[in-house]
Amino acid sequence: MTINCSGTILDLKTPKVMGIVNLTPDSFYDGGNLKNERDILKHVELLLKEGADIIDIGGCSTRPGSTIITKEEELKRVEKPIISIIKNFSNIKISIDTFRSEVAKMALNEGAVMINDISGGILDNNMFSLLEKFKIPYVLNHMKVFPKIMQKYISYNQNIIIEINHFFSKKIHYLKKHGINDIILDPGFGFGKTLKQNLTLLKYLQLLGFQDYLILIGVSRKSMIKKILNISYEESLNGTSIIHTISILKGIKFFRVHDVKEAIECIKLIEYYKFLD
Repeated sequence: MTINCSGTILDLKTPKVMGIVNLTPDSFYDGGNLKNERDILKHVELLLKEGADIIDIGGCSTRPGSTIITKEEELKRVEKPIISIIKNFSNIKISIDTFRSEVAKMALNEGAVMINDISGGILDNNMFSLLEKFKIPYVLNHMKVFPKIMQKYISYNQNIIIEINHFFSKKIHYLKKHGINDIILDPGFGFGKTLKQNLTLLKYLQLLGFQDYLILIGVSRKSMIKKILNISYEESLNGTSIIHTISILKGIKFFRVHDVKEAIECIKLIEYYKFLD
């Protein structure tokens, strides 16, 4: 299976890793770490050196309970860094982590090759028409309501896997109708879901996406690990690696992570393990 990133073909025979660049002061784990251009470029350099296939840049925190900033503030946070990163790193593949079509359009015009939309098109009606114009890969995330109140809407009318697949099915039908073919599905770990629901998603990952679509998971250092092990976000790397390993064994091909080196190690070890067959 492959995806077309603005003319560059990404082969998914081996799982790919998306390195996180949070340009926010309030993200749950690394908010405020990247204070200036030098910090940002050093972080991107490290992610690439460790093996990141894609760099995912976001300027608006969407953790549960977060307050959404203005479009102007989001653009201010991401525009200059994106220009600087593309200038300093040749052939870099950038994903813009945003639910706003205007922010996504700016990033695409500067050279980004993917949109990672946590809202699945719910929060901006113009997102899908932008995709129709640019024809780039789209990460379709499952989310029910705004981040600020998402943890108040955690009930599902039926089996959570069935309901998420139903959500994906409707969105995929619409995207396909508008010529969007490179669709990556993200079940949205932690987005309006209880700990038990997150664990159900993990257990039945192989049932998501109808076996026809790539699945991306973002569990890196999330609170589900923190809650189970009764540890801090800073102590949750080992737990993250364990969940990544389980996911690789279930056939997952895309991982959005804070710690690229460790994610790559999980992938390599499983590849050797499978080779023995």
